[in-house]
Amino acid sequence: MTRRIVIDTDPGQDDAVALLLALASPELEVAAVTAVAGNVPLSRTSVNARVVCELAGRPDVPVYAGCDRPLRREPYTAEYVHGPTGLDGADLPEPVMPLADGHAVDALARLLTAAEPASVTLCTLGPLTNVATLLRDHPGAGRGLAGIVAMGGGFFEGGNTTPAAEFNIYVDPEAADIVFRSGLPLTLFPLDATHQVLILDDHLRRLRALGRVGRAVAGWLEFYERWDVAKYGFEGGPLHDPCVIAYLLAPGLFGGKDCNVQIEVESPLTVGMTVVDWWGVTGDPANCHVVRDVDAEGFFDLLIERLGRL
Repeated sequence: MTRRIVIDTDPGQDDAVALLLALASPELEVAAVTAVAGNVPLSRTSVNARVVCELAGRPDVPVYAGCDRPLRREPYTAEYVHGPTGLDGADLPEPVMPLADGHAVDALARLLTAAEPASVTLCTLGPLTNVATLLRDHPGAGRGLAGIVAMGGGFFEGGNTTPAAEFNIYVDPEAADIVFRSGLPLTLFPLDATHQVLILDDHLRRLRALGRVGRAVAGWLEFYERWDVAKYGFEGGPLHDPCVIAYLLAPGLFGGKDCNVQIEVESPLTVGMTVVDWWGVTGDPANCHVVRDVDAEGFFDLLIERLGRL
C-alpha cells in the first residue's frame, strides 16, 4: 500500500538526499514539498527543492515556498556547513519548473483538509516553522495527519549548534514547542540516532558508480561532511535527514521508545534543547517516539539501492 507523504524541508545536502530517496521509492507518494528557511534562506531552499525534483526526473511534484523566518526570532542559517547555495558540491542547473502558486502553509491546509482523516504523513527535515504556523492558523487541518516524522534535537549527544540545541530546533524553538504540544503522533530522529549513520569512503564509491544522480549525491556529501568530520573527529560525516524517509520504508532498521519530550524556549543557556525523558523520571505522559538505534549498513544499502533507480 502506498503511503502519502508531504516533505517539509530546507535543502541542504542531506535534505536533498532525503528527497531523492522518497522520490525513488514507489511505496511513497510525495504529494507536495514545502520549503522553509533554515540551512539557507527561503530564496535558496525553495530553489534547491526544485533542483532535486528535476534531478530525480519528477518536475510533477509541486514545490511550495513557506515561511521565510522563525515565528519570533531572527533568522539563523548554516552556510558554514552547506555552502552559500545550500547544495554546494555538485554542479547542477537552476530549475526550470516553477514554484507552485500560493504559500506552503495554505497549500498544506488545503491538502490536509481534503484528505481522509489520518492519511498523510508529514516528514519534517528542517525548522518547524511551517508546521507550527499550520497548526496555529488552521487548527482543523491536523485531522488529515497520520503523524509527523521529524529530524531534530538530541539528548545524550547534546546539540550541534549550541551545547544543548540541535540546529532545526534551535532555529525556531517556539515552533517546535507548538508541534510537540500538539498531541499529534510524533516520531523524532535526534542526533543520537543520526550520528550513527556515517558517510564512509565505500559509500561514496558505491554512489559514484550509480551514474549522474549518484555522482551528484557523492559530490554533495563530500562537501557537506567536511565540517562534521573536522568538528567531531568522526570517520565520516553523519547523514541526518534521509533517516526520516528510510524509517517509513524500513522501520525495522531503527529502534527507540516512547518518551515525553519538551522544548526549552526561555533559558539563554539551553534555548532549543529537546528535553527527552528517556528514563521516565518525570512521570509525564509520552508524546513522542524517540529513535536511538540505527542499523547503519542496512540504511546505506537501502539508500544506495533506491538512488540507483533514478
